[in-house]
Amino acid sequence: MEPRTLPSRSTVRNQKKTRGKRKKKKGFLYVLSRVCLVVLLLLVAAGCWLYWAPSAQNLRYLIADTLITTQHRSWAQYIIGEDEMKRRVAEYNARFKEMGDERDTHVIDRTAEQKNKPLVEIENISGSGYRGYVMIVNDPTKIRLGVPGKAGSGEKVSSMVKRTGAIAGVNGGGFVDPNGKGNGFKPIGVVIAEGKLYYNGNGSASTQIVGIDKQGKMIAGNYTLKELSRLGLQEAVTFQPRIIVNGKGLIKNAAQGWGLAPRTAMGQRKDGAIIFVVIDGRQPGYSIGANLYDVQQIMLEHGAVIAANLDGGSSSVLVKDNEILNRPSSQYGERYLPSAFLVFEHPEDVEIPNIWKGLDADSINAGKKRSR
Repeated sequence: MEPRTLPSRSTVRNQKKTRGKRKKKKGFLYVLSRVCLVVLLLLVAAGCWLYWAPSAQNLRYLIADTLITTQHRSWAQYIIGEDEMKRRVAEYNARFKEMGDERDTHVIDRTAEQKNKPLVEIENISGSGYRGYVMIVNDPTKIRLGVPGKAGSGEKVSSMVKRTGAIAGVNGGGFVDPNGKGNGFKPIGVVIAEGKLYYNGNGSASTQIVGIDKQGKMIAGNYTLKELSRLGLQEAVTFQPRIIVNGKGLIKNAAQGWGLAPRTAMGQRKDGAIIFVVIDGRQPGYSIGANLYDVQQIMLEHGAVIAANLDGGSSSVLVKDNEILNRPSSQYGERYLPSAFLVFEHPEDVEIPNIWKGLDADSINAGKKRSR
């Protein structure tokens, strides 16, 4: 029998290292598999709790309401079901209409002190999960409604501000936005500028208006065009809901706040000053967004006796001195919009041509490619 050859010391060391690496690899894979299993079980448990636990109902509705305010409204059906989603949207629409029915009786009284204040004041605000701005316009008669400069496409608020020489501007009314790719040229409802009806997509029906009259008094709520004419409405858009009337908030609590989202709203104090609130959202780590109850409370804290919601979401933007102050939530930056509330030192010198003149509202292609 031939003598057995023993492995060298280096070979033995290498074999031990190889076995050690295999053990460490197996140990790591074992731990990783167990961690993944625990995470999976937690996700399943969380999903079961979210979908079936009575204690999670408020959270389910919060998630659904937040989705309803986005371009992906249909996703809400996967949280609360399609029938419940439709019921909830119908319930909100009915409630919003009701919130605009009470007739506003507030009057404005501008004081000498108010007249000596700066025309525009900006304040940073923050709350639970949101950041934003309050813009005070101390002379309401200095506000005009801006519209796009060319037919066929909306315009960014920053562009409107620069083109018209405005001091500041915020987004105004909503627009038809097919698949989130609208060109911003077809408004929802009506657009009134310089006391004239620039656009009417509502026919003779009443509409939820947000605007100011010739004396600078804010008007918001359900009105017919005849009523608005008698009231001397000067600048206005259609949007909803009105959230404050005659000094009282109309939203009882956060559960009625219609989800978390970027927001824009307009209000007025009894001294005539106009309050614009712009809240950023849909940006985890910076600002998730606010519900309408949050916006209402901000308005009340700033002395609003009347206030109403304006278009929000990725349209929310605040421009001052040709600078965008907030962070629009759209991944593409500012959106092209049909209207904006603009502030001027000398609004009487500003011309706002009617780009919808002669156009049939039904024939406007809301998704047509922009010409610029």
